[in-house]
Amino acid sequence: MIVLGIETSCDETGVALYDSDAGLRAHALFSQVDIHAEYGGVVPEIASRDHVRKLLPLINQCLRKAGLTRDDIDAVAYTAGPGLIGALLVGTATGRSIGMALGVPALAVNHMEGHLLAPMLEDEHPDVPFVALLVSGGHSMLVEVRAIGEYKILGETLDDSAGEAFDKTAKLLGLGYPGGPALAKLAEHGNADRFRFPRPMTDRPGLDFSFSGLKTHTRNLWLKGEKDDETRADIAAGFQQAVVDTLMIKCRRAMQQTRAQQLVIAGGVGANLSLRQTLQQAGKKYGWKVSYPRLEFCTDNGAMIAFAGCQRLMAGEQTGPVLKAFARWSLDQLPPLGTTGS
Repeated sequence: MIVLGIETSCDETGVALYDSDAGLRAHALFSQVDIHAEYGGVVPEIASRDHVRKLLPLINQCLRKAGLTRDDIDAVAYTAGPGLIGALLVGTATGRSIGMALGVPALAVNHMEGHLLAPMLEDEHPDVPFVALLVSGGHSMLVEVRAIGEYKILGETLDDSAGEAFDKTAKLLGLGYPGGPALAKLAEHGNADRFRFPRPMTDRPGLDFSFSGLKTHTRNLWLKGEKDDETRADIAAGFQQAVVDTLMIKCRRAMQQTRAQQLVIAGGVGANLSLRQTLQQAGKKYGWKVSYPRLEFCTDNGAMIAFAGCQRLMAGEQTGPVLKAFARWSLDQLPPLGTTGS
């Protein structure tokens, strides 16, 4: 089965072709970072309009890369949520239209399930069951993956996610957009021990996250202190270390609670090298195996949607002929693998 994957949940247009027998055949991505940079963040209407412009050319590009034609497509998988509703509707309408035109199934895919399963695209992919640290955009959560399609949320953010905290702190420090990668780069030149930062919600039981207090603490340090480059770098380093330590402590608790032996890191913040290194070291210390997708599959992409959709399509799942997109769509709401959707 060859599945066309479409991802348009936010500010990246992703397309891929996944073959259930041969694996990933081709993928293409257009990032809108330069478009939104002048506004300091994503403008939903601009994002939606750019998806309209880029989506069909990217699909044609993928078909050429894979040496396939439209008639070779057996099914379409498109992101239906969570995300920006206008952007989602572009992918949803396109995906369903292509499915109808070709006479093939078109399946709505949960964006977070796509991130969760992105490491499965690798040749050396993790085996289920595993615990996943899913840190993407507005989401930070720990998920117990008992099987593909069988998920239990162990903990999630109560306010700002790790990604939002990175972006907002970077903006505070005048680092521009996108903030997360810029802050991580600056942190490489800073002294993480110069200032004291809290590790939020690590002094109490549970696996939920909260980063709004850490963001406020960082803001107060910056506003009350010197505004020189050294201070900026030291605050960036201290902030990043606090986030990484918090995520590591929660991961350790989740691994102990579930007695899992495999930890997976997924989502955009999963590209942070400090986080990867810290969790890799923790894995060696505590006896876990740590896996993550390659960097290009940490951020939003069509390959993860094509793969996730393929698993459900092969299990007989389908989505009815109604255009539906969801700004919010929890993993808890996903049907077990193979259940007919609505």
